[in-house]
Amino acid sequence: MMNTNFLLLCYLLGINVVTFVLYGVDKVKSKKGWWRIPEKTLLMLAVIGGSMGALCGIRLFHHKTKHKKFYLGVPIFLAIQIALICYFRFI
Repeated sequence: MMNTNFLLLCYLLGINVVTFVLYGVDKVKSKKGWWRIPEKTLLMLAVIGGSMGALCGIRLFHHKTKHKKFYLGVPIFLAIQIALICYFRFI
């Protein structure tokens, strides 16, 4: 049987990679004037565990840096996720 810590780590790694890539794809699409990934989708990916990937995407691609819900919301999501992981890890 797989260890739940290992499964959580795999999930977090996967969702963060997907989120990071989609932030990069959306940046390219914005520069070319193509159809964009909805902001709701990008934020939801951060909420469900991809906040580190979102934060890295925001910083590396300089994407969504003028939107308060991204430059404030994503770090808040990350802090909440870290707090939850620490809480459940150490109880």
